[in-house]
Parts: sequence; structure tokens; C-alpha cells
Amino acid sequence: MFYELAASSWGDEEPEAIRRVIASDRFTMGPEVAAFEAEFATYFGRKHAVMTNSGSSANLISVASLFFRKDRPLERGDEVIVPAISWGTTYHPLQQYGLRLRVVDVELDTLNMDTARLADALTPRTRMIVAVSILGNPAALDVMRDFADRHGLYFMEDNCESLDAELNGRKTGTFGDLATSSFFFSHHIATMEGGMVTTDDDELAHLLRSLRAHGWTRDVPVGSPIFEPRDDDFFEAYRFILPGYNVRPMEINGAVGREQLRKLPAMTAARRRNLALFQELFADDDRFIIQRENGKSSSFSFTIVLNPDHGADRRRVTAALAEAGIDFRIITGGCILRHDVIRHYDYETVGDITNADTAHDRGFFVGNHPFDLEPQIRRLRDVLDKACR
Repeated sequence: MFYELAASSWGDEEPEAIRRVIASDRFTMGPEVAAFEAEFATYFGRKHAVMTNSGSSANLISVASLFFRKDRPLERGDEVIVPAISWGTTYHPLQQYGLRLRVVDVELDTLNMDTARLADALTPRTRMIVAVSILGNPAALDVMRDFADRHGLYFMEDNCESLDAELNGRKTGTFGDLATSSFFFSHHIATMEGGMVTTDDDELAHLLRSLRAHGWTRDVPVGSPIFEPRDDDFFEAYRFILPGYNVRPMEINGAVGREQLRKLPAMTAARRRNLALFQELFADDDRFIIQRENGKSSSFSFTIVLNPDHGADRRRVTAALAEAGIDFRIITGGCILRHDVIRHYDYETVGDITNADTAHDRGFFVGNHPFDLEPQIRRLRDVLDKACR
């Protein structure tokens, strides 16, 4: 494959970190995970970071934690405002906890939620907004944060595709009451599998730690507000207080994450250099709608929506890409309303969902990697130019 969709970001340091864990003979969650959590929280200026076995699990326990707050917990039947485009596991925990979705269209040029529709999405039952920054491009997180504050809503960021992006000099993943990250192979940092939740709220952090590991008290700090300790140490060691899960990471994931986090600034800089070339080659060609950068993108990938006004056939375009050895896929997970799973949801759309449908039907993305891609990006330009004439 001349231009792959995903590529490894590992060097010699990551296998060495794995060997260090193997030599320690400690594989389940322990000091390496704790160190990675502390370093991650520091990097992003957050009070707490709680690692999980995936970004999807991070979303799951984030939603769950809001149902167990002492004050103003979420309840089944509450409404949550969501964008029409994201990965499936942005939405699934919301459905699994009985929340009703208010689905808002995206902007075609940013692919992020159209915040001009927030007021229309709000009802007396609305309790939360979920923001998704698509493929490295910051959503209007400042607008959503302000809207949530003015209306007493919880604000959760699914930042799984946009690690290290910035808006107004502030990292994405720091605007929400909770924010999630993913460390899958193709993401900005890769720990084989892994995810993280960050928060500045002590109660939520303690709930997350309990929910991550069986719903027990063992991983919750002494003096936590979420339970009252008892005198019986024999019982306390296996005391279950929440209907939790086992979504713990392994020590190997934490050790690799520490090495990857050290490399993150340089890897983001490389992605941004590739993005600058992509923008230079495509920005002034109205046959192609590319993401309008909001803030500073960390450029997970390069999105292209074939402009409906020019009538290019996506099948012809993707056939040309395949012939040229250029890998591609649907933008994130496409429009959630177009998937079979939507029949299991309680939801309502807020106005027309036009742009998400256009991106679903006429869009795709190609990879971006933390190393120089000039030959690949230039060939991409040539192939698309010929296929869309």
C-alpha cells in the first residue's frame, strides 16, 4: 500500500517499556498505569486522569459516573444533545443508560456540531451536551461550555480523535466536566488498546475509579465523598458500592503510554506539517470540501467531501484511490442516524440533518501520520484531480 490509512508511531522505546513490565512480573493495573495517569493529567492541566482499556470504555464509565453523583445525578429519560457524526461508542453508553438523544446536524466545513442549533435542541428535559471534535479539528467547545453553564447542563467531551488539539490556547479535552481519550493503534498516541478520562471534579474521579474496577472501594482514595468506610477490613477489601465493570488497562498499556506521551508534541508537530501541505493543495479547489480548521487541529486524518455542486461520483473516486494504493474510509463512523443500531435508540432530530448525510454519502478520509507524507499527499492530489475532472 503506497499510502496507508494508519501507521505505527512506535520506536525502540515502546518495546523496551514492555520488556520492563515483563521483567517486573506485574501485569495487571499498577504503578505504570498510575504514573501514566499522573503524567497525562499534568500534560493536559487536569486534576485527575483515570485510565481504561479503551476510549469506548472511557465513554462508558464517564456516562455512568454522572448517574451516581450525590447532587443532580442524571436519570433515565433525561435528554442529551449530540452531534449527528461520531463513532458508535460515543452514543451507545447514552442509550444503555436510558438517555434520550437530541441529534444535531454538523457544519459541513468543520464536520463538528452546528452550535447555532443548540437553542433549538434545548428542552426542559435536557441535562447534558456531548461534544465531539472530529478527527483532530476542535469543535466549538467554548460555545458549548458557555451554553452548558448558562443552562445548568453537564458537558462531556469525546476527545478520542483530537488529542493535543487546541482552541484559544487551551487543549481540547479540558473544556468538559469529563473528557475522554483513546489510545488505539491509529490514534495520536497508541498503547495497543487504552483510553483515559480526565476531570477536575473529585467526586467524579472517585466514581470513575470505582466503576472502572468492579464497582468496589479498593481503588478509591481514603476520605472519598462517595462512601463511608467501615471498621471491618476483611469486608472492606471486597466492598462493592456501585454496579461497575472491569475495564482496567494493563501495566503494559500504561508503560507504553508514558513513552508515547513524551513523543506527543513532536508527533503533533509532524501531523501539522502534513496538514499545512494538504491545505495548500486542496483549500482553493471547490470540487473538494475540506475541514475548516477551528483553533489548531491535531490532524488525525485528512477529510474530503466531494462537493455536491460538481457531481463527482464517490465510487469512481474511491476506485481511483484504490488503484493508486491509497487507503480510505468513511468519515469517523458516518451519520449515526444511517446505521441499523438507531432502531434501538430513543432519539429525536433537531431540524434537518442535511450536512451529516452529505458527509456520509460523499465524504471519506485518508490517513495522516507523525512523519513526512509529502509524496503521499501529492499523489493523493493528482489522483483526485484526475478522478474529478
